[in-house]
Amino acid sequence: MLIFPAIDLYNGCAVRLLHGDYAQMTVYSENPLEVAADFAKCGAKWVHMVDLAGAKDGTTPHLPLVQQVKAETGLKVEVGGGIRSRETIAAYLDAGIDRVILGTSAITDPELLEWAVATYGERIAVGVDIKDGRPAIKGWLEQADITADELFERLQKLQVATVICTDISRDGAMRGANRELYADLAARYGMDIIASGGVSDMGDVCALHELGLYGAIIGRAYYNGAINLAEAVEAVQ
Repeated sequence: MLIFPAIDLYNGCAVRLLHGDYAQMTVYSENPLEVAADFAKCGAKWVHMVDLAGAKDGTTPHLPLVQQVKAETGLKVEVGGGIRSRETIAAYLDAGIDRVILGTSAITDPELLEWAVATYGERIAVGVDIKDGRPAIKGWLEQADITADELFERLQKLQVATVICTDISRDGAMRGANRELYADLAARYGMDIIASGGVSDMGDVCALHELGLYGAIIGRAYYNGAINLAEAVEAVQ
């Protein structure tokens, strides 16, 4: 299993939200590049980045910073947040970013997702954020008109390689990962599943590793010291 330490970007800073609420934002560092350098020092191979400003308006305000992280740390980079057009997908991937994550657009614009997977293959991932059994969209303010199961079936048929699945109820809350959810997904689908939301301690890390997941995202638990990143990376190798 791979560990994906996370950097959420807003106004050039590394921040974390509680349950995706911009009004409940904590700024952890004014130097995200320094944070990413520590990830690499701890042995991480990837960094999971989300442009929270871009998520609001579909732009790429932090693209230069994301590029800098890629160039100066040696980490592989996956990025999401407001990726809603062919032009935005191409802007990131042509800039050398390893993987982009489609969220709302993967549900509301299936033609875009189909084109992206056909064009870029494994460099396209989909973020599925689940609330009460349904995917949440548009900054988690609305629920999609399909179930999570229906969406996963659709993604598998399209040969989406990687899915980042977030249990919204656990996100940023330090309540532990929803192990039952990820066990079910790992058993039912052939896609690479990355667990996101609520990974709070080494018990979560080890449990997700035992499920055979492709990856786990560590966010707030890194920033508040609940998980030693170097220990987590070593434990899953």
